[in-house]
Amino acid sequence: MSLHTLSMHRSQPQSTGEVALVGAGPGDPGLLTLHACQALQRAEVVLYDALVSQAILDLIPNGVECIAVGKRCGAHSLPQAEIERVMVAKAAAGARVVRLKGGDPLMFGRGGEEMRALKAAGIPYRVVPGVTAASACAAYGAMPLTHRGVAQGVTFVTGHGKDGQPVEDWRPYVIPGHTLVIYMGLKRAEWIQQGLLKAGMDPQMPVAIVGQASQPGQQRLNGTLATLPALAVMEGLPSPAAIIVGETTALAQELDWFEAENQPAVSAKSLDISLDSAAV
Repeated sequence: MSLHTLSMHRSQPQSTGEVALVGAGPGDPGLLTLHACQALQRAEVVLYDALVSQAILDLIPNGVECIAVGKRCGAHSLPQAEIERVMVAKAAAGARVVRLKGGDPLMFGRGGEEMRALKAAGIPYRVVPGVTAASACAAYGAMPLTHRGVAQGVTFVTGHGKDGQPVEDWRPYVIPGHTLVIYMGLKRAEWIQQGLLKAGMDPQMPVAIVGQASQPGQQRLNGTLATLPALAVMEGLPSPAAIIVGETTALAQELDWFEAENQPAVSAKSLDISLDSAAV
């Protein structure tokens, strides 16, 4: 190779990488989608949130650069702008980047903000949905979100607004025949209770809190709106946790099925059979 050729080779810009915004689901690796598993196996850089379980992190191949970016309620290790800067920089340098988020990227996961940042930087990206907390808490807590004759609709709402501000008006969420799932609400349980009572909800409305849904440490607490603040501060309640408010939560004891110790384990090895053969 001549010096002229070497100089031309070095001056060629490195091809742009790509970013996959991947939902890690509630923690059980068995709930990852095939696309999510494939993205992890192909990744060169993974930026992961604090809510991603260790069991899922264990599926990331050796040698992949893994960057913890925090983003747990009340304790962000990196500001959102810095997360976006790192993500864009790694992809711009040519890396295949996975932005790994607990639950679903577009459900209270700031996925839309990250898509905008990638779009503005001209970085190719795609979104891989994940099982969101509401679905996991309902399924593993044995509480249907909708049920004929009991609940004809369901609403997902965050326990606080932008910059941690609490929801002021709960009237839009008090709907007969409706289930309400509240994300990131434990620390504001009393505020939520008072808001719902003020909006006209019956203090005897059944409620449940499910922590670490689908994981071995899962715990479900059932009560009523009147007892919600006490449930939220019970010792040993694991996080993350979601609050479910509605008549269907009263079905939990009747329909209970989940026993963590009897669930089949999922490992990287057990997933190998399908990772390489299916299209990403």
